[in-house]
Amino acid sequence: MNQSDSILTQSPQALTQQLADWGIPSWRTKQIQEWIFHHRAVSFEACANLPKTLREKLSSHYKFYSAPLLCVTGHEGETRKFLWKLCDGNLIESVLIPAPAANTGHTSSNSEENRNTLCISTQVGCACGCKFCASGRSGFIRNLAPEEIIDQLLGAERWNPHQNKRLIHNLVIMGMGEPLANYENLMKALSIMNAEWGANIGARKITISTSGLAPKIRRLAAEEAQYRLSISLHAATDAVRSLIMPINRKYPLKELLDACEAYQQTKGRMISFEYILIDRLNDTPSQCQGLIRIAHRFHAHINLIPYNPVEGCDFKRPPQETIRKFTSELLAGGISATLRQEKGGNIDAACGQLRLRKMKDLSEK
Repeated sequence: MNQSDSILTQSPQALTQQLADWGIPSWRTKQIQEWIFHHRAVSFEACANLPKTLREKLSSHYKFYSAPLLCVTGHEGETRKFLWKLCDGNLIESVLIPAPAANTGHTSSNSEENRNTLCISTQVGCACGCKFCASGRSGFIRNLAPEEIIDQLLGAERWNPHQNKRLIHNLVIMGMGEPLANYENLMKALSIMNAEWGANIGARKITISTSGLAPKIRRLAAEEAQYRLSISLHAATDAVRSLIMPINRKYPLKELLDACEAYQQTKGRMISFEYILIDRLNDTPSQCQGLIRIAHRFHAHINLIPYNPVEGCDFKRPPQETIRKFTSELLAGGISATLRQEKGGNIDAACGQLRLRKMKDLSEK
């Protein structure tokens, strides 16, 4: 799909210029974009108060992208997973995480934490090959276009059973794929989701997660928008990290952490680290102490995530007592840390699992 043909990616300036070429007044621009981003229309035909001639012109000039929703898993008040079918038949996932999404042992008074978060995909499959992840088990297929990234947010809002209020307040770019490997398309999509004329989600409510593409982290530091940065760390030493994350062989911890330091110095923003706890691999006291040293260097927050088993993978979730001790040791070391609640183990919650199951089902028919 040619992104320049998508109505979802047209800036007000570009759309106004096109309307002017057709002899149509500029005030129609706001009307069109309100239908897209506020009413979440699925076609030009649905834009009821636009003249038929304008709808026909728009339809002949632009693609109105809206991916069909194949299924939703989970129950109300719990994590919900969406499976979307793209125009070429590929499948991607998004995950709605209800608030509060973490357990810190106390109740926060910060209302921003009591908001829903949508986790969005940026690629079909993944080339990073992390051993614990389902996203790349069928290999990398392609990058998502900006409109395919944006439409996951719009699609979730269309599904929203409570249409009288907004469903999504925060975005986490941590679904299928490595976000920074699809840099240009991601930045274009985020600029539209952040814009007042677009989805109007504040930059500081958008978190970009990366497995460790050090050069792209440095590039992200130069961006004007104040997006949050999260690092999928998952190990505190090169030996363990390279075992489970092949990207570490190209960008080892020193290079990754130096890039994070450059980012933090430029942005003046806190960095968070994601850490999936895997039984007898990265849940040891020595890994915990290494994680404490890294966290202190950045004054970073640690998100601890007990491993969600993936079919065909031998890794296991640590015993509950090991998880408790690891968390307690971090807190005793003066680290800000949260332990993710179990919100999705029964819905193929690990990235890519629902897609793999659906692909398997389709292949067996």
